[in-house]
Amino acid sequence: MAATIQIQYFNTYILKKINLVSAQATAYNWYVEESRIKGDFNKPFAGIAPRAYIVADLPGQQYLGNSIIYSGIFNSRTGVNETNQFSIANDITRTVDPAKGSIQKLYAEDTNLVIFQERKVNRALIDKDAIYTAEGNPITTSTNLVIGQVQPYAGEFGIGTHPESFAVYGYRKYFADATKGSIMRLSQDGLTEISNYGMYDYFRDSLSSLNGGRIAGGWDIHNKVYTLSTQPGVNTAADSRTLTFDESVLGWPSFFSYTPDFIFSLANSFYSIFNGDIYRHYSNNVNRAYFYNDDNASRVTTIFNTNPSLVKSFKTINYEGGNNWSLASLTTNQDTANPVDVFTLPASLADFENNYLKNTFKPKEDKYFANIINTTPIAGGEVIYGNSISGVKGFFATATFSATNTATSGTNELFAVSTEFVESSY
Repeated sequence: MAATIQIQYFNTYILKKINLVSAQATAYNWYVEESRIKGDFNKPFAGIAPRAYIVADLPGQQYLGNSIIYSGIFNSRTGVNETNQFSIANDITRTVDPAKGSIQKLYAEDTNLVIFQERKVNRALIDKDAIYTAEGNPITTSTNLVIGQVQPYAGEFGIGTHPESFAVYGYRKYFADATKGSIMRLSQDGLTEISNYGMYDYFRDSLSSLNGGRIAGGWDIHNKVYTLSTQPGVNTAADSRTLTFDESVLGWPSFFSYTPDFIFSLANSFYSIFNGDIYRHYSNNVNRAYFYNDDNASRVTTIFNTNPSLVKSFKTINYEGGNNWSLASLTTNQDTANPVDVFTLPASLADFENNYLKNTFKPKEDKYFANIINTTPIAGGEVIYGNSISGVKGFFATATFSATNTATSGTNELFAVSTEFVESSY
C-alpha cells in the first residue's frame, strides 16, 4: 500500500523508522536537506553563511500621504519585471513638505514630474538632479536617480482635495484650489490665478459652499477652452454650475446647462460622462444646447450702465440678431419690466391682432424693437409710473435675453443690444 506525502521543502529526505515486526514505516516530524545542488555527484553544495537582514521597527502598514516610492524596472522586451520589488537598500523614496498636505495628483511632463499637494505644487526632476551655484541658480546634471531634486513652484497654491478638477493642454495645466477660492493655471511662466479675470467674487462664493462636493474639470478640444463644473455636495443639481475659461479672451465667456460627472477630450472630440453614459458634444449643428437628452434655452444677460450716477427712464429695448430671442426679464434698482415675447409673422387678422397689438419684438430693417412695460406696483402718490406704464426708471438696468434652440435650425446669433432712455428724477 502506497501513500503520498506532501512536504514544503526542496532537496530533502524524509526520515522514517521501520518497524521490523509489522514492516510499517513511521515518519518523523523532521527532514534531512540535501546539501548538494539537485543531489548530483560532486555538484556545488549549499553551506551555512551569514545573512544580512534588517528589522523594521513598525512592520505594519503605514500611510505616508506626502511621500513617493517607486519599485524596480519593468522591461517587456528583456523579460525583466521588478515592479514588485521595493528594496530599502536603494534610494527609492521622495518626500515633500508635510505641512503642505498630502499628494493628490502626479503628472509626468517630458523629464519632469509635477506633484500637486493640497496647498503646494512642486516639480521633481526625472533621471537627473540639480546642483545649485553660490548665487542660487540650479544646474541640471545627469544622474542614475529615478526621481531627483524636488523644486517648488512660486506661490502658495495647491489642488486641495479635488484632483478631478485637473486638465491639461500643451504646457498649460488647470486645476482648482477650493480652500483659497481660486482657479489656477500652471504654465511655463509659473502659477496664474485665472479666477481673477472678472470672476473672483463668483469663485470665492461658489467654492466656499461646496460642502464636500466635486469640481469636475476637463479640456474642451473642440473650442479650445477649459471647462469646469462646480457641484455642491448637499445642494440640488440646480445649484451646480458649468462654465468655461477661454485663453483667447482671458475670461469666462459662457455658462452651460449640463452637470457632468467627468470631462475629457479624445481625437479632436469633446466628451462628458453622466450617470454612467458617455456623451459626445458638438456632434451636430442642429440641436443647440441639447445636453443629456434634454433641450435647454440659451440666455444672455447684459447691463445698461451709461451715466451710472444719473437717474434714467428706460423706454425701449432693442437688439440685432436672429428672430428667436425674447426678453426674459428687465430690472433696475427700483422697477421691474414685463417680459417681451418673440415676434411671429401674422398669417391672419387674428394673428395680426395677437402679435402686433401685444408687446412683442417688432422687426424693422433687420433689427427688433419693443416697448418696456413697467410691472412695478404703484407707489403712494405716484402719477406717471406704475403698473402697465411704459418705461422703467433707475440708475442702471439688467436685461436677460432668452432663445429656444428647437424652433429654428442653425445658430441663434445676438450681435447687439440697446435701449432708449431719457433723464428722469425722483
